[in-house]
Amino acid sequence: MIKRFSMHVVLILSLILSTGLSAFAQKDKIEGLWYNEEKTAKVEIYKATDGKFWGKIVWLKEPLRNGVPKMDDKNPKDALKKVPLLGIVLLKHFKIDDKETYNDGEIYDPKNGKTYSCKITYKGDKLDVRGYVGISLIGRTTVWERTN
Repeated sequence: MIKRFSMHVVLILSLILSTGLSAFAQKDKIEGLWYNEEKTAKVEIYKATDGKFWGKIVWLKEPLRNGVPKMDDKNPKDALKKVPLLGIVLLKHFKIDDKETYNDGEIYDPKNGKTYSCKITYKGDKLDVRGYVGISLIGRTTVWERTN
């Protein structure tokens, strides 16, 4: 009788733990790989340890310039001009505002070395990534497409 009771307790605890772990392992819908609008880069969006969403370049169509890795040469900080573009963090600090919108983040544009306020709107296999200065009415939206 005690063995049977112990067996039931172990089974129930196993079920609870496996359910809890699978829920913990679920990814948010924006997590994963996304092509930028020009399809010249893939950005991996992930949930960081701060609970917010970040994104970094993990692939470049043309990773080299004159036989060496492309650098962040437009960065306004001299020390960062020698950092390779591959691996650079473009998206920082995004939090979920509602089911489809991620706000309060910023995006770095390595083409001009500027950082903008940013919001991301999830649209299935596409993201509207809107960089702006001040208010989001004054800005530009690019469309990113999910990839693998």
